[in-house]
Amino acid sequence: MRPVLELGGTHVTAALADPATATVTRRVRRPLDARGTAEHVLGTVVRCAGDLDAPAGCVWGVAVPGPFDYDKGIARFRGVGKFDDLYGIDVRAVLLDGIWPRPADAVFLNDAHACLLGEWRAGAARDHHRCVGITLGTGVGSAFLVGGDIRHEGTGVPPQGRIDLVEVGGRPLEDSVSRRAVLARYGRGTDRAVDRALDVDRALDVGDVAARARAGERHARDVLDEAFTTLGAVLAPFLRDFDATALVVGGGMAASWDLLRPALRAGLGDTPVTLRAAALGENAALVGAAAHTAAAR
Repeated sequence: MRPVLELGGTHVTAALADPATATVTRRVRRPLDARGTAEHVLGTVVRCAGDLDAPAGCVWGVAVPGPFDYDKGIARFRGVGKFDDLYGIDVRAVLLDGIWPRPADAVFLNDAHACLLGEWRAGAARDHHRCVGITLGTGVGSAFLVGGDIRHEGTGVPPQGRIDLVEVGGRPLEDSVSRRAVLARYGRGTDRAVDRALDVDRALDVGDVAARARAGERHARDVLDEAFTTLGAVLAPFLRDFDATALVVGGGMAASWDLLRPALRAGLGDTPVTLRAAALGENAALVGAAAHTAAAR
């Protein structure tokens, strides 16, 4: 079993994961404010890891969103709406100094890459030699995989392997497909009374918009259809050029798969790809991080 950490926009999870069997045993989860200070964010991460009580001298695998210098373990977040206060901090050094029992090292990988690696080993991407993974939440993460190896360049791979760098109508993809984009579009289309409620009710999330769509609210359904049809249209040429046989979708918004899938499929058109929701949930990133750690050693 290998100790791993997974950082998200709302939480951090520490666990022991076995990449050989794709199992996760001991697990600790803490809420996390991605807009908080570096002291808050890293303090929460260190405490979560310490609560796991992993054996001393282990190498930890850490799945974290970008932008991030994964080789050096240095945060490069800037202008992405999360973890901005961490810019330039040597996260590896913080973890090695702060976690107790003390680790031997920490290796980092992109959280979307970790998710697809986990799904390829034991989930929705199993038995697919060439596949693509998308994570939908605070932003849009992506991974392009061939035979268990993540590809950062090549035919069908967007710049740096990041679909979020692709533009739609001259604007970043995440202005059309992300938590903030969906909520902003939903708020603009409601009446003024609801707009005021949205300003006050910061707890409103994409799941609430999805619930309203299922209840028959036309505007909510239109907002979701527009976002995910756009995503499908953006992905389609990359999937074809990459010769992917499966597209796996994870992240918080994948919980609304019954609404997301038809719109995404419509946007993909006749692209010959199997469309699947992630099967392992949060375990995917944990297993993927453990697998990456094993390969790195």
